[in-house]
Amino acid sequence: MGETSRSDTGSWRELAVARSLDPARLRAERRVQRFLDAAMELLSSNPGNELTVQEVVARSGQSLRSFYQYFAGKHELLLALLEEAVRTTAEELRAAGEGEPDTFARLHRFVVDYYEVCRPGEASAWSSAASIQAMGEFAQQLFTEHPREAARAFVPLVQLFDDLLDDAVAAGVIRAEISRDRLAGVVLQAIMFNTFTAIISGIPWGSGSADADGLWDLLIHGIGTTP
Repeated sequence: MGETSRSDTGSWRELAVARSLDPARLRAERRVQRFLDAAMELLSSNPGNELTVQEVVARSGQSLRSFYQYFAGKHELLLALLEEAVRTTAEELRAAGEGEPDTFARLHRFVVDYYEVCRPGEASAWSSAASIQAMGEFAQQLFTEHPREAARAFVPLVQLFDDLLDDAVAAGVIRAEISRDRLAGVVLQAIMFNTFTAIISGIPWGSGSADADGLWDLLIHGIGTTP
């Protein structure tokens, strides 16, 4: 399936609402939100199960015709869900880091907190955690089948980490010569997919903070030794 065109400034949710012929935007917003809420309920209650449009339509109490009035297909619905989850996560992470005393502490706090948000199977104080965890498997699918669109969904999180890196370079606490064009994406992927360590390597879960700090140590110090 080819990529669906979309304005660089508009979100998939906004696209869904704008696609409506109904002049009452508020009603369109509510209908779109009912589809999004239904999809998230299904993902959260049946983790790992394949989500179908028919299930979402039935759970939302709306019609199949109405669904396709707002979304071109299931992938657009999932992209809209992913965008909302990432935006909320970025807002929470930014707020949490504002209480740290310096740029290095804020960078460390981001890595540890984002690890906790992505970590499955445990209760979390983060309101966005359930959404991010529920979207985990589908995020991988979206990155495979719609990579450019899925990458745009992560813009708020990438921008936040870019800001933290810029501040850290300005403060002299990380190397200025490191190319940051791809660094944010590489680190965010390392954090997100490291929450699957037990599945990939068989290493049992330890303390969430200990796992996160281990990843932080690897990111900051690497695996080499100083000559």
